[in-house]
Amino acid sequence: MSRATILHVEDDSNDALLFQHACRSAGMDVNLQVVSDGEEALDYLKGSNKFQNREEHPFPNLVVLDLKLPCLNGFEVLAWMRHEEKLRRVPVVVLTSSSHQGDVKRAYDLGANSFLIKPIAFDILVNLAKGIDQYWLSLNQGPTAA
Repeated sequence: MSRATILHVEDDSNDALLFQHACRSAGMDVNLQVVSDGEEALDYLKGSNKFQNREEHPFPNLVVLDLKLPCLNGFEVLAWMRHEEKLRRVPVVVLTSSSHQGDVKRAYDLGANSFLIKPIAFDILVNLAKGIDQYWLSLNQGPTAA
């Protein structure tokens, strides 16, 4: 079985690096792909432009999505994914600094599978990464990639 691929959509390079380190510290054996804005996320998911090579940029088993993004925000990415036949069942975990109930409700209304607040402490981020790995990549029975 090949390693799972996580598409991490995060515009803050420090947060992206912290999540990468947390995944390593959690012992996750995943292919972590990072894009920094909503348009890049769509390109990656479509396999277009610089993401055409699916050997280098495999179809994701899970999307970890920030909400506050340049170009297209996370809500727009999520809404687009849920209208695309090939993508509507790909699990999306929103990982954001927003704790506004309106954002939580809107994300779930658009089809998010989980809504997590970015923790401040690194050890909590490691535990969060372990939880993502155990539930979304190990235990959850999701649809197979297209």
